[in-house]
Amino acid sequence: MRIAVLGTGMVGRTLAARLAELGHVVTVGTRDVATASARTGPDTFGNPPLAEWREHHPDINLAGFAEAAADAELVINATNGAGSLAALEAAGDEHLSGKVLVDVSNPLDVSHGMPPSLLVSNTDSLAEQIQRRFPTARVVKALNTVNAQLMVDPRRLAGGDHSVFVCGDDPDAKAQVTGLLESFGWSDVIDLGDITTARGAEMYLPLWTRLWATLGTPVFTIKVVR
Repeated sequence: MRIAVLGTGMVGRTLAARLAELGHVVTVGTRDVATASARTGPDTFGNPPLAEWREHHPDINLAGFAEAAADAELVINATNGAGSLAALEAAGDEHLSGKVLVDVSNPLDVSHGMPPSLLVSNTDSLAEQIQRRFPTARVVKALNTVNAQLMVDPRRLAGGDHSVFVCGDDPDAKAQVTGLLESFGWSDVIDLGDITTARGAEMYLPLWTRLWATLGTPVFTIKVVR
């Protein structure tokens, strides 16, 4: 499958690398290819410059948001939640229409320091805002409750039968995303329901950030015991 991963941070890079490893044709989308490629130092989270990462992943393409989305059969939004709508607008309505759009971002607000609060919650969610703004895209919220390493390899933790969620209005789109998650190693994919259920998935993040601070590691996840 041809997949566009929008976002060049750790989440985008990790997803892109794993998808390419699984045999998909992957293009990473960025706002400005020249600027992203020219950076020589680590980013604010200590990740190596994109050019250095690409040397180890020569099979992954790099393009602007619009070009990446235009050629894709499936699009993953791995951009910063605060900038997701703008990034998707740069990708273009016509390049998202009819396509499965997997939203893994979170509307985190760090303007008042850490731990972050949420830019939207309770009666709305970022996933819903994306679906309203791009009504012909088939938005599915998924993977936002775990860090990048676990997104693509849940079996790195003991047991491996941890829970992950999908939310969205289109059953076929959720089924396609579920298959993708299963290819990553997820065995317990729970369909929460329509796109409004993304509110619950996103509002888990305040607890997730506090668990990270308490446990001293972001490598943990949820297991729903029935």
